[in-house]
Amino acid sequence: MNRHDERYEVLLSGSGGQGIILAGVIIAEAGISHNLKVVQTASYGPESRGGASRSEVILSGEDIDYPAVTQPDFVIALTQEAADKFAPRVRPGGSVLLDSTWVEKPPPDVQATIASFPLTEEASNHFRKPLVANIIALGFFAERNPLLGPDEILQAIIRRVPSHYRELNEHAFAFGRELAGRKTA
Repeated sequence: MNRHDERYEVLLSGSGGQGIILAGVIIAEAGISHNLKVVQTASYGPESRGGASRSEVILSGEDIDYPAVTQPDFVIALTQEAADKFAPRVRPGGSVLLDSTWVEKPPPDVQATIASFPLTEEASNHFRKPLVANIIALGFFAERNPLLGPDEILQAIIRRVPSHYRELNEHAFAFGRELAGRKTA
């Protein structure tokens, strides 16, 4: 079976205000532009900022018969709570990206490639905007997933972010792609 036809699951989690839902929508839109079948769901706490937030995306070349992520191929966790709860669910051999600004201890016994970078700290230091940590994570994802290319993801970002933040987000995305080429911390 061609990898394009297989079901590929992405789970993003963190807290409200980190752009988790937006990042999931961007991945879903990139999948649609790549002619994939896509399911995107989101859940978040009642707080507008600080409560738990999760976005799930399923990408497939075939019809998607079950619309929930069961064993994600790629997990992005921007808080310790998210890492503890969702990183252990990753498919053996999958990938986990942790924001070490907030994730002090990677969960034990995760049978996947774990990359840990201070995404929020890097967003604050390089861009003076901690809110672009999600876009940095998308740049990383763009380099490490087997289905979607960086151009598709970048175009989805451009469609979704306000035009006056376009250049900032393009730079944050490029920075995330650069991080993906670095040795994990």
